[in-house]
Amino acid sequence: MRAALYNGKKSIEMTELPTPEAGENDIVVKNIYASICGTDVAVYEHGPGTGHRITVGSEFGHEMVSEVFQVGKNVKNIKVGDRVYPYPRLAKGDLKRAGTTGGFSEYILIPNAELGKGVYAVPDEIPSKEASLIEPFTVGCRAARRSFPHQGENAIVFGAGTIGIAAAIALKYFGCHKVMICDHSDFRLNKAKELGFEICNNGKEDIKAKAQKIFGGAISALGETCDVDIYIDAAGADGIIETYQSMGKVNSRMVVVAVKAGLRPIDVLAMTYGQHAIIGSGGYFPEDVRDVMAIMQSRKWDIESIITDVYPWEQLPQAIEKASRVEEALNVVIKY
Repeated sequence: MRAALYNGKKSIEMTELPTPEAGENDIVVKNIYASICGTDVAVYEHGPGTGHRITVGSEFGHEMVSEVFQVGKNVKNIKVGDRVYPYPRLAKGDLKRAGTTGGFSEYILIPNAELGKGVYAVPDEIPSKEASLIEPFTVGCRAARRSFPHQGENAIVFGAGTIGIAAAIALKYFGCHKVMICDHSDFRLNKAKELGFEICNNGKEDIKAKAQKIFGGAISALGETCDVDIYIDAAGADGIIETYQSMGKVNSRMVVVAVKAGLRPIDVLAMTYGQHAIIGSGGYFPEDVRDVMAIMQSRKWDIESIITDVYPWEQLPQAIEKASRVEEALNVVIKY
């Protein structure tokens, strides 16, 4: 089978490996599309230790939609030809492989396969290309859920990448009234606008002034501010937590989902007086998979429109490089 091995910074070996064979309790799936994650870009651009735990010399990729190719005799409710979403936390039977499931290889062995655990059936209403975004959308959905959204609340999402847009869509799905997405990339912000969101280029615009115009006014511990209940950091850039603490209204909350190594400053006194909450969100759970599939089945948002580029497997290195150019691309996928 065709396989991509991560060999360190700016180095991917496009090679062939033996095609796996299913044991009695296993299945083998053939990938249809694989999406490129921001952590794949990070580890390619900067080397090991900057994204998921990707071992040099190993297969990688974890956002994919697949077709069942082979089924072990003891496996129930799964048949050859079914479209499935391999659930990265459980697909390989090893949580450490969640970021290295094998999406950039042609076939994946899924041991001890169970429907609704290691793999999920993909409903017919979801096109395969869009289904390759199920994994990052579950990350965004989890972040939205962790904000404990209530009907009619307002929200700001920092980051117009796949996870930021996924979080914004999930917030609307959970009942939020208005959602604004902030980013420094006009290219990505225009994609968010086409999906129906308010936008702000916070590298050029005064975010607080624009938020007050869009959401109206409210009171913070520091005086007048915008009427925003929820903030989500899906960008990981310096200064976002400080921005929230400077403008968050009383009883607002921030969810941090962006992966950023190292310590980040928090003014605990300001958090106390402002009645603020800062909440972490990582990964996803089965309820997020169910909600994302329901969102995609609803056809309310043109989710596939955020896929800006499709590359053949043979051009994986070029595809990852394209995914790093935020003024030219949003989500980039590989087609087998």
